Amino acid sequence: MAKIIAIDGPGGAGKGTISRMLAQDLGFHYLDSGALYRLLGLVAIRRKIKTDDRRNLAQLAENMDISFQTMANGQNIVLLEGEDVTDELRTEQTAALASQVAASAEVRAALLVRQQQFARDPGLVADGRDMGTVVFPNAQLKIYLTASIEERARRRYKQLLERGENVSLRALEEQVRLRDERDTNREASPLALATDAVEIDTSDLSVQEVLDTVQNIVILRGFK
Repeated sequence: MAKIIAIDGPGGAGKGTISRMLAQDLGFHYLDSGALYRLLGLVAIRRKIKTDDRRNLAQLAENMDISFQTMANGQNIVLLEGEDVTDELRTEQTAALASQVAASAEVRAALLVRQQQFARDPGLVADGRDMGTVVFPNAQLKIYLTASIEERARRRYKQLLERGENVSLRALEEQVRLRDERDTNREASPLALATDAVEIDTSDLSVQEVLDTVQNIVILRGFK
């Protein structure tokens, strides 16, 4: 059985960055579960399927032609029907769509098996909102990263400014709050802290400090 590290938490807590760095350090596979929901939201918009059309969304989820590739420079890219859509997945519009389609129990069920197939030797670092509670409940290590709404909005604000996008910090804070509300209150696989997860508040920590903390836990749990 492959070793699995599940890293959950709300958007902007740093789980994507930490998960990628940890997977590279350990030589493990990496699952960005959020990308699957962003991809589904993107396909739904392109095919003019409403985000509350659960039946058609579930069919899309089962049949999406997607792949994840790591380039020679270490960059991870996402392909949709052979098209590189990595940058498109990072927009606020796509993130909002992902949160909406992820509320569907039918969609989550359709994507469950696809996510579990990422668990291969030598191991997997899985990043998401229900990795340790639903997708990989038997993961050998579960980590929950969190941060204040203000700090998570500020991080996103900085990212978008660096891409040349004109955004409002106050509007981002409201988007983060609404996304948290959807994720924690949805009926299907809500965002929750697993009872056996290690919780880390990243609000006042640098990326390196968070990574060091996680790596120390990984060592204590015998992964290295």
